Amino acid sequence: MSEEVNKVATKAQEIPPFIVMDVLERAQKMQAKGEDIIHLEVGEPDFDTPEPIIEAAMRSMRGGDTHYTHSLGKIELREEIAGYYHRKYKVDVSPDRIVVTSGTSPAMLLAVSSLLNRDDEMILSDPHYACYPNFIRYVDGQPVFVKVSERDGFKYRLADMQNHLTPRTKAVLVNSPSNPTGNVFSAEELRQIAGLDQYIVSDEIYHGLVYEGKEHTILEFTDRAFVINGFSKLYAMTGWRLGYVIAPPEFVRPIQKLQQNLFICAGSFVQAAGIAALRECDDHVARMVKIYDERRRYLLSRLREMGLATEVEPTGAFYALANVKEYTGDSYTFAFEILDKAKVAVTPGIDFGKNCEGYLRISYANSLENIKEGLDRLQRFLQEAPKKGTN
Repeated sequence: MSEEVNKVATKAQEIPPFIVMDVLERAQKMQAKGEDIIHLEVGEPDFDTPEPIIEAAMRSMRGGDTHYTHSLGKIELREEIAGYYHRKYKVDVSPDRIVVTSGTSPAMLLAVSSLLNRDDEMILSDPHYACYPNFIRYVDGQPVFVKVSERDGFKYRLADMQNHLTPRTKAVLVNSPSNPTGNVFSAEELRQIAGLDQYIVSDEIYHGLVYEGKEHTILEFTDRAFVINGFSKLYAMTGWRLGYVIAPPEFVRPIQKLQQNLFICAGSFVQAAGIAALRECDDHVARMVKIYDERRRYLLSRLREMGLATEVEPTGAFYALANVKEYTGDSYTFAFEILDKAKVAVTPGIDFGKNCEGYLRISYANSLENIKEGLDRLQRFLQEAPKKGTN
């Protein structure tokens, strides 16, 4: 290893790439050369941020609201978040338990930083959101992976979780609706998980994006939980960087101190925009959800037609997994081959854990016209692609 490489911290050297970004960046280079690329890889709403949110931010900035806020976040926003959880889930959350952050990634980092000591373990499903293990390892914790199966909708079986518990297991991570699977945990499934002795970290960033049935917050079943949520997905506010963590009372002051040192506070006028989102944008959200569902239904019908559908179809978020195990055991190479030959960007399953090998994640956060064209191209590609074991 060269002397130059030795200057780089071990954690920075060893952290794996976020593969979907590798796909996106390759696709962007191809587009810059004039190639027509259909983007089905990125989990980002294609809608513009609703106008009431933009107007609220502009009023805030013009009114001089461009300074630091309280490190926990504006009390008005924390009260709105608490009110939202009461209206939607009938749970009482004190605003004093809410820490507003610059997106949900800082919220997750603050939560695991306050929770995990060196070598403490946190249970994750496999598949899982690609970045979860990296947050855990960054604070010297240990991710413990529990394989979940397609026939179960990629959701935990309680007995499998219990078999992975050790004296060092500090927490269990739940993501519902899920990235990458799009599946949603039932109330009974969450109740069983909440019955464990460990803390629960519940990533609820896709709440509101549910098309069949109803999502449930972990707070309906336990207070020994950290809820991670934000505004990026439901309100088409990815670039605004606004999230929050709802923490058990004894963790709020430690998280606040971490926030003060690492981030100070979330943006002041962005918090004003968040208040407007919660107060004024229900109709805008309903319109977006209706359109997402139209896209979901079309995508699932095409996946069934192509023989790629999973056994349990997704009912939340804006993702579906395509089972391509007949074609490949190397989803990374396969995804880039699809990009190069079919000009369609999709995410290889291996980005989400070893147990997601043989799948592709397809995002329907794009127009129906683009989804149709992308799937037509993918279908033509697969018609010419050899299946495993054939020449």
